[in-house]
Amino acid sequence: MSAQNPFLSDWTREFEMPPFELINDEHYADAFDAAFAETRAAVAAIVDDSQPTFENTIEALERSDTLMDKVAGVFANLTGSNSNETLEALQRDLSPKFAALNSEIMMNEALFARIETLYETRAELNLIDEQARVLELYFKRFVRSGAKLRGADRDRLKDVLQTLAKLGTQFMQNLLADERTWFMELSREDMDGCPQFLIDAAAQAATDRDIDGYVITLSRSLIVPFLQFSPRRDLRQKAFEAWGKRGANAGETDNRDIVRETLELRKERANLLGFDTFSDFKLEPEMAGTPDKVRDLLMAVWEPAKAAADADATVLGEMMVADGIDADLAPWDWRYYAEKRRAAEHDLDEAELKPYFQLDQMIEASFDCANKLFGLEFRELDVPLYHEDARAWEVTRDGRHMAVFVGDYFARSSKRSGAWCSRFRGQSAMDGEQRPITVNVCNFAKAPAGQPSLLTFDDARTLFHEFGHALHSMLSDVKYAYISGTSVARDFVELPSQLYEHWLSVPSVLEKYARHADTGEAMPAELLQRLLAAENFDMGFSTVEYTASALVDLAFHTETPPADPLQKQAEVLDRIGMPAAITMRHATPHFAHVFSGDGYSSGYYSYMWSEVMDADAFEAFEEAGDPFDADLAARLEEHILSAGGSKTAEELYTNFRGSLPKVEALLKGRGLV
Repeated sequence: MSAQNPFLSDWTREFEMPPFELINDEHYADAFDAAFAETRAAVAAIVDDSQPTFENTIEALERSDTLMDKVAGVFANLTGSNSNETLEALQRDLSPKFAALNSEIMMNEALFARIETLYETRAELNLIDEQARVLELYFKRFVRSGAKLRGADRDRLKDVLQTLAKLGTQFMQNLLADERTWFMELSREDMDGCPQFLIDAAAQAATDRDIDGYVITLSRSLIVPFLQFSPRRDLRQKAFEAWGKRGANAGETDNRDIVRETLELRKERANLLGFDTFSDFKLEPEMAGTPDKVRDLLMAVWEPAKAAADADATVLGEMMVADGIDADLAPWDWRYYAEKRRAAEHDLDEAELKPYFQLDQMIEASFDCANKLFGLEFRELDVPLYHEDARAWEVTRDGRHMAVFVGDYFARSSKRSGAWCSRFRGQSAMDGEQRPITVNVCNFAKAPAGQPSLLTFDDARTLFHEFGHALHSMLSDVKYAYISGTSVARDFVELPSQLYEHWLSVPSVLEKYARHADTGEAMPAELLQRLLAAENFDMGFSTVEYTASALVDLAFHTETPPADPLQKQAEVLDRIGMPAAITMRHATPHFAHVFSGDGYSSGYYSYMWSEVMDADAFEAFEEAGDPFDADLAARLEEHILSAGGSKTAEELYTNFRGSLPKVEALLKGRGLV
């Protein structure tokens, strides 16, 4: 099998691209078996080595998972973006094995003794700054993973971590199953009142499912415009309720018990490691540091956002009355009447705007901004990829290869919802220059054959957001993979992505790239002005739905784990005075950020924490009078985008801007002051 398994031989394609056309589902199991064995053998060799040095311990650990990174880099991406039953079954089998291997390494007494010795004598080792940082992070990771536990506590933590891994995988697969299987078939008459771009997208979704007619799915790119434009209140309610019930439909895909058990086990994990709550444990290495600081930030934003949303709800309710509807404003009404209000107050019509936001043009816009700021150039590649919709570009600067960028933009049933940035390979320079292969995954509606795919302005913002993450990965310039690219504090990682969104709104960018799909004409100056003037429209709504989600996440992980998570969610929302016509952006049973793994658990606030910085950081360009100021762009790359986790987040930001910002920068940016 080894000779035939693409993972177990060198990849000789240009840029060492994975040979996707040779990789079959059956290759993964054998490749992972080999990777597990290689990693265990490498760790054993480290332990058996002589007196510990940075090279024979830390650098050797960096090399210990070379094959694992190679296999998992492909597998993890495909289980999110092009999954199937075989991959999902293997994912369920592998998740506890990964957790077991991690515990086996992190709780290896002899290995930790070597790292502890190095850490305690670090002042005598003549380490460069980056090596000292890597050593510190390894030491802290081992301690936080239970390296100092003994006996029953150590065994129990291993069991807890394996169970949490299983639960996170099952949560995500349940959610994907609900999103994959639900759709609403509609007739042409049911689509009356909807703009043509939505009708076309619903027709394409039906075609994709071999259905005659029109289909609304739970993909955000379909359901959100349906909620915005459909005059059929009954259909809006049906779609919204299905969207909100993902993960809570009873049966095999119900996530409520998974959430309950996850919260209990996270609390136990924190207690075993000496922390009162899971939030105390999770936030210790982040910029925020403590739950109180997170709560202070969220509540500072919550009050003005709720006041704005309450005022907006009154206006929207009056619009409903004017339409002859004798009912309270409901969540399935908000987007519909907000869109009508935007059209009336700002003279903006999504059907008029959307032809100016062609996907290909927005991709080019994101590339052009990267060129102006950082000198990057993009050449599309003709290479085999894992799906026919995915595309790849070589990224260069002054003739030097910097990265391969993969874009996978369209929604499909094999892809989980949302948008994200990941990588098939990360950057490092420990054993020669290794440049990254970075991927952006989105869920935009695919246009019918022969027509350009169109985005909303929010879709275009998502594209820029994820490309900001990609730049963080592609511009990384450190020696050790452990701190490369996006390997930074969770509440710092969203800074590059949210900052990059600002360049979409630069008038010169839109003047060049917002061109009509039919005529090729630039967006009229007067329409562009109206679009930019309305950027903060309905900001109370979007801030409330996000902040409520972050506050529920925080409460889950600072308070006693609830017997009924949905009851606890309701109590938290009642406590903060959640407006009745707005729901959480991510209700608990489909809150994948928090429950599909550890990433954003007790950390959903991170987007807002980073937004305080991104508002302040872009203000630096505004103060310079040029959004493409060369000196500032160079500082941004040097101190943030290329630096990875080589310093603390506070140091990185202060080196760029001079000081840390205050929450007023965010409130000003959102128009909530």
